[in-house]
Amino acid sequence: MFENFEVDPRVEERHPEISVVDVESAWRNAFVVIERSGISLPDVVLVAVGFDTNGRVLEMVGVAEETGAIRIFHAMTPPSKKTLREAGLVGGKHGF
Repeated sequence: MFENFEVDPRVEERHPEISVVDVESAWRNAFVVIERSGISLPDVVLVAVGFDTNGRVLEMVGVAEETGAIRIFHAMTPPSKKTLREAGLVGGKHGF
């Protein structure tokens, strides 16, 4: 997994029920990480789904910085249906 990462403080500001520690744990324990495609951004955007220290499933979105670190700028629980479909976790042949 991408060990060089930081959680943007705005995540906790927007979702006070999700701490930086929760996001760090979920990122380290992500069971799905995909590169978001179809976006006209110059940066690499990663979407991850993982468990935090409380056993909740978090959706996280991060961008690769020029330094090589990933800046996680979005996290929420539960993950959206759109993200679960995008990650292949619901619907389709391999979803549940």
